[in-house]
Amino acid sequence: MSTNILDEISKILNGIERYWINEKLAKQLIIEDLRNNDTKLISKLLSNQAINEAYVQDIDGYKIFDKEAFISMLRYKNYWQDSYTKYANKIGLTTEGKYLNYNSDVVLDFPFKDCILEGGMTKEDSVLKNDEKFYNEVIAKEEIDTLLIPKVFTNIKKYNKDGSHNIKEINDKDNLIIKGNNLTVLHSFKKKYASKVKLIYIDPPYNTGNDEFKYNDRFNKATWLTFMKNRLEIARELLSENGILFVSLDDNEAHYAKVLIDSIFGSENFIADICHKARASVSNDKIISSNHNHILFFAKNERKLYSQRHRLGIQNKLEGFNLEDEKGFYKIIPVDGPGGAAKGNPYYEFLGVSGYWRYSFETMNKLYKEGQIIKRKNTLGKKYYKKEAENKKRKITTWWDESLLTSTATKQLSDLFGEKKFNNPKNESLLQLILEYCTEENDLVLDFFMGSGTTQAVAHKMNRQYIGIEQMDYINSVSIPRLQKVIEGEQGGISTDVDWQGGGSFIYAELAKENQEIIDSIINSSSKEELNQQIDNLLNNGILNYEVDFDKFTNTKKEFSELALEDQKEVLIRILDNNQLYVNYSDIEDSSYNFTEDEIAFNHSFYGGE
Repeated sequence: MSTNILDEISKILNGIERYWINEKLAKQLIIEDLRNNDTKLISKLLSNQAINEAYVQDIDGYKIFDKEAFISMLRYKNYWQDSYTKYANKIGLTTEGKYLNYNSDVVLDFPFKDCILEGGMTKEDSVLKNDEKFYNEVIAKEEIDTLLIPKVFTNIKKYNKDGSHNIKEINDKDNLIIKGNNLTVLHSFKKKYASKVKLIYIDPPYNTGNDEFKYNDRFNKATWLTFMKNRLEIARELLSENGILFVSLDDNEAHYAKVLIDSIFGSENFIADICHKARASVSNDKIISSNHNHILFFAKNERKLYSQRHRLGIQNKLEGFNLEDEKGFYKIIPVDGPGGAAKGNPYYEFLGVSGYWRYSFETMNKLYKEGQIIKRKNTLGKKYYKKEAENKKRKITTWWDESLLTSTATKQLSDLFGEKKFNNPKNESLLQLILEYCTEENDLVLDFFMGSGTTQAVAHKMNRQYIGIEQMDYINSVSIPRLQKVIEGEQGGISTDVDWQGGGSFIYAELAKENQEIIDSIINSSSKEELNQQIDNLLNNGILNYEVDFDKFTNTKKEFSELALEDQKEVLIRILDNNQLYVNYSDIEDSSYNFTEDEIAFNHSFYGGE
């Protein structure tokens, strides 16, 4: 908003009690009087030269007061009001032709419920001053459709033991890593991967409120929940009917997330809240040291998963099989029935030993004739062969306290790179446990908060197909180099446990940037002079909000130059269309984008040429 104009209005209306509340201009009362054509007010306003120059036109000797433009200026708090959108401060619902925030007779609860949250995990996304930033500030379905339609992939490479090389197509078994906003990527996946993902594991921002992480970990509660809601809704569509969701969080948001996921997946599909020990040290600056994380375990369809429960579990412990006969190695396990009569165990004498047994007399006798029941002193036991144990899975509880510490993972990753590259990565053993329990070889695993790439590294070593999505730049300095080392056969993490020897491949691609490229340039500008160079880029290459009148800039250039650097960035970013951050797949053949033949071919391969 023009500060000079506001100053002039304040001077004009000074002393008129009606237009002041607690020493602040009562803009809504001014607007109401203007709507009612209050001649005294209009006369006072038009007596001012600055207001005349800005809002009065002389047409054939007649003075025309642009009342609507003046009212619009009063309503919107943002500088450069005509270059943004008149809906910037509105929910999008009206009553009697007026928007909700200008009426006191309507209450809207949960205003973020149907909104799409702007941006992702970068701290730079917070360059805009408003705390709740959404793509669809203008409530219009076609804009949301534009936001979520398939996007173009670019900078495509396939990595294997021979390095990286260009490719023209993707097959259904390829591992895939994508750099870009995960909400946009997930929606681009909808056709190719709908109902095909067996397991989703995510480790989203915990919303701790601190700045030690390279990504944004400081959201308002409503913002964080909306951020998660947008992503979990599309993620559910990608899960198979027997698919599984794991969400790793701490006490900051775990319980809120449980309620949110209940609303998306259905509370009947909640399986468990797994707690695992994440740190060993004690925090003395707390009332009680919180050393655990939560992993919320949901099924897409609990009944479907339950019917296949025999396939869930981890490998039995293969210890103590020290005895051997013609059938192989075995150990002796008890055959007595714990609980006795209370549990319904039969009581009888067998081989001179009386007691409560796990088996009926008939079954015990049959096992004895097969050579499986043996007598040792005054006890009976049964041979349990190692090959039986190898073919059975073992259930586990909801408390995991087995070498899953974050500190261990940090050291392992630091050892891999020779220096500390990432704070608080997940432990490979944790992901090994999850993948072993819930998946089989060649199952598809998705992690759209990829981080350092632990999920993908473990999936690669365990012969699971995987997809990773990451927005942050460390994907190129940490995640991809880590997976390259996995292909080369690195021996950190779980490599020894699974006898990892190297090999395999993955495809890397990026979302092709549209407005996002300009936003990145604006954010990275370190001075007003550097930022000023982005204005021509905006004009020539940017897709602007459809209600922007960029010509207004010439009339406000001096005021714009007086703004602080961060305020200037805010102004420029606000006028860009946030629904056009990335290039739409429908525009892939547009020669102005200069996509290569290989890139075009790959995208057609990914989307089926449609």
